[in-house]
Amino acid sequence: MQYSNQGRFRQQVSFLRQQFLQDRDLPFGNVLSEGIISQALTAVGVCWLDRIYSPLVTLWVFLGQVLSADHSCRAAVARLIAHRLSRGQRPCSAETGAYCLARKRLPEEFFSNVARQTGRALDAGVDPRWLWKGRRVYAFDGSTVSMPDTPENQRAYPQNVAQQPGLGFPIARIAAIFSLACGAVLDVGICRYAGKGQSELGMLRTLWNMFLPGDVMLADRLMCAWTEMVMLKQRGVDCVCRFTSHRKADFRRGKRLGNGDHIVTWHKPTKPRSIDRATYDTLPEFLMIRECRVRVEQPGFRVKTLIVATTLLDADEFSRDDLAQLYRARWNAESDLRSLKQTLQMDVLRCKTPELVRKELWTHILAYNLIRTIIAQAATKHEIDPRSISFKGTVQTLEAFQPVIALQGQHDLVFRMYLYQQLLDAVAMHRVANRPNRYEPRRKKRRPKPYDRLMKPRWQAKRDMLNGFGEN
Repeated sequence: MQYSNQGRFRQQVSFLRQQFLQDRDLPFGNVLSEGIISQALTAVGVCWLDRIYSPLVTLWVFLGQVLSADHSCRAAVARLIAHRLSRGQRPCSAETGAYCLARKRLPEEFFSNVARQTGRALDAGVDPRWLWKGRRVYAFDGSTVSMPDTPENQRAYPQNVAQQPGLGFPIARIAAIFSLACGAVLDVGICRYAGKGQSELGMLRTLWNMFLPGDVMLADRLMCAWTEMVMLKQRGVDCVCRFTSHRKADFRRGKRLGNGDHIVTWHKPTKPRSIDRATYDTLPEFLMIRECRVRVEQPGFRVKTLIVATTLLDADEFSRDDLAQLYRARWNAESDLRSLKQTLQMDVLRCKTPELVRKELWTHILAYNLIRTIIAQAATKHEIDPRSISFKGTVQTLEAFQPVIALQGQHDLVFRMYLYQQLLDAVAMHRVANRPNRYEPRRKKRRPKPYDRLMKPRWQAKRDMLNGFGEN
């Protein structure tokens, strides 16, 4: 792709990279490279236009918006005005219309491509010591997000059918693949909350092309399905899942490997609706599965005994304790989703059209992966496990340092590197405490505000108020 101002493009790429410690002198300093951004722009046919809200400026403002506690467009534009004034440039308009149009103009594929490639570049460069027995493990898990109640969003992602029209919010199901080593998101699927084919298993089939032979997929009991485990095994990918509820384990049968540990044969079930007859006929007649009983005896845990099903059959290389510890690490996917939905406030998206909702989702994923890159840099410098560093502490530290980093120009390389090192030192100080026996009641102490819930559509409640019938 030809740009009318290649120098300006590189200057903006450099500024965007500096905000997230993307310097080649640092570990993982080229995760968000100029090549990734250029390829993403080329793939969607975006032409460089010399205007205030160029593609990279729009991306930078959008990233700042999702990272800030104030997600409003007004605050995002105000940060751009402050940045332009600090650089000696003329301020742009404080109106948000031009920024919103710029977000709308950039294709969704641009955001998704940059987010995916950033996560995969981070995962590809992890320290081999962070791997599990030399193998890459990916945790797969799903959740939901809601969005504004607009007709467009309701058509694309309808609200829960149990809710009355006008009382609910559009809801989408998402599923993500996380790197267990560094926490990066490698890919995300999004679909309706309910309906035929709208499930986490369905999204897994659309995402598993990113797995490579030798990888291990770590998932909960919903993924413990014969068809999916067979098709992953044919790709050279092993699975470690919690035993599904509709199966029963009988440790008196099969090849005994130890107490509560054996290999059994899972025979081919009837054809599921999720695959066609031709694909079903190519599948083998059985699959060898290892079942391990794991006991959790710490007080406060809801599950006392669980069974792990896996295609890792070698008991010498992968002991029962190894599998138990690996499955326990699956909880990292839950905490990663919490970091996305709570720390980065992705649980309630704010855009009013489905396309912008997906762009906002991908911008959250990109911001999350860039935060994980800074965590990996701090972990490498201090020779610690990246999973031991607080995600929220990193976000808070970066938010404090970014205004100072933004003021440093290209000629302040020495001081900028000094800031980077101080930031990494501060990030490494915020450690996640290792409290394996901690347990807490699943209750909230602070009471909610005593406001009544809206039990009818808002327009109807307002009409009743005008007619003197009260709010409900």
